[in-house]
Amino acid sequence: MVDLKAEFPLQDEVLYLNHAAVAPWPRRTRDAVVAFADQNIRVGARDYPAWLEVEARLRQRLARLIQVAPGEVALLKNTSEGLSVIAQGLDWQPGDRVLISDQEFPSNRIPWQALADRGVEVVEVDVSGEGAEQRVIDAIGEGTRLVSLSSVQYGSGIRLDLAPIGRACRERGVLFCVDAIQSLGAVAFDAGACCADFVVADGHKWMLGPEGLALFYCRPAVRDQLTLRQFGWHMIAAAGDYTRKDWQVAADATRFECGSPNMLATHALDASLSLFEELGMDRVEAALADRVAHLHQGLAARGAELLSPADPARRAGIVTFRLPGEAPTDTRARLHAGGVVCAERGGGVRLSPHFYTDYSVMDRALALL
Repeated sequence: MVDLKAEFPLQDEVLYLNHAAVAPWPRRTRDAVVAFADQNIRVGARDYPAWLEVEARLRQRLARLIQVAPGEVALLKNTSEGLSVIAQGLDWQPGDRVLISDQEFPSNRIPWQALADRGVEVVEVDVSGEGAEQRVIDAIGEGTRLVSLSSVQYGSGIRLDLAPIGRACRERGVLFCVDAIQSLGAVAFDAGACCADFVVADGHKWMLGPEGLALFYCRPAVRDQLTLRQFGWHMIAAAGDYTRKDWQVAADATRFECGSPNMLATHALDASLSLFEELGMDRVEAALADRVAHLHQGLAARGAELLSPADPARRAGIVTFRLPGEAPTDTRARLHAGGVVCAERGGGVRLSPHFYTDYSVMDRALALL
């Protein structure tokens, strides 16, 4: 039985509702980092083979999280790097089009816009309201090379049904990329079921890990479509043979990892994900959904305008709202003064609890309104 109060000993005056930005660590993650640091000052890298076992275990945990094989997962620095590997790796032609939503975080917009000098056009599709998925599908037309969408929009919290979009892309020979940073650790995810060719997500939000380490998935069937732009000792087939001159890139996803791994973050994220595996994603998702519903009800009772979807199927962990007659900046300032850790996003104030968030934390935050 996991003791969540022991895992998350947040100070009583801290009302943490900001997991969509940067999340607190579980105690086990702190302990893993402390143990790793202690080992470093006592014996250095003497036990590096054991570190590699942690890295392999993390790759397996991440693979299970998105339901793919471990060899299909690369460990990169962040979401932006992963999306840039795709954007800079594909062989673009003038007239190619990339479809994104009109609500994307800059990480899933700028890498595609940066291709303008190669004749690539970025088309934004409205994903608000009903029929969002069909509008994306209808926008796939001549010249569409890739569709890149956030599974959950960072501002409004809109959760897209990715499967019909992915199927439409696969049927039409269009690549499908998913920025899953607002999904993984919050709701269940299946890369195969949504026909994703690429999945990218940093670990510092809903996965409760550190900044600086991200999952990068590339479907094996399209792996060779990405020309590598970064090279180093780690991404070759015989990575341990330092004298070999006739090198070849690795056959699996490690080809995208050009240099030394972030072992500190590896130990941390591995520990964080162990919590999700002990609890099970079904339990995590259900607990988070209950907390999101609680916030929706509490905000509605206080006359707030909810900017996040009313339909539970359209929600993940984000609740964005604004109060009539008060600027979101002022609302957030009042909440912050009362100890609430939240953000101003999507034209309102964004609250993002997690599965472990105590209801008293949310009620105290609501009372400040």
